[in-house]
Amino acid sequence: MELFFSTFLKMFFIMTPFFIVSVFLTVTNDSTEEDRRTLAIKVTRSVIIISLILVFFGNHIFSVLGITLDAFRIGAGALLFLTAIELVKGNKDAKNLDDKTSVLELAVVPLSVPVIIGPGTIGILLVLSASFKTFSDLLVGSLALVCAVLVVGIMLYFSSVIKRVVGNQGLLIISKFTGLFLAALSAQIIFTGIKNFLNM
Repeated sequence: MELFFSTFLKMFFIMTPFFIVSVFLTVTNDSTEEDRRTLAIKVTRSVIIISLILVFFGNHIFSVLGITLDAFRIGAGALLFLTAIELVKGNKDAKNLDDKTSVLELAVVPLSVPVIIGPGTIGILLVLSASFKTFSDLLVGSLALVCAVLVVGIMLYFSSVIKRVVGNQGLLIISKFTGLFLAALSAQIIFTGIKNFLNM
């Protein structure tokens, strides 16, 4: 259970849910509630599929490229730290979208990738997959990941309600706190990579 909850919490915060909600609301500003909820379901499904592919095939990617887990920890932690800085500063990119594009066509690109699954998240997913020692750990971790994505998906599905409750300023403040958490998490990942690399 400890593995489940630790993986769930890590992945939930790494996906920067409140920033995602604010981007989602911006993208769907002129959409109907039905279209918004349909898009939320499509985005959730896409993120689950992409995330599970990265988790299950992460080890093979490491072996093919000849990259050590600790080197990837340091690189992924650095990318995640940059994401954290952008969140705290309040200038994390929300991709410019063509007004003529149907909102339902945005489920995979750019909402799933790179808004939700950006470079930092991809790196952490690969590190996560390589850190599972047994197949049962992989299954528990995957279940935790899916649950985290589903919670984010529920937040997107009810994004209009969240906006009414906390407002735009509330979303901005919570995003900044998420950034602080990510900064600490990324530092821990980098320190772990350096510690293992130096055999300390």
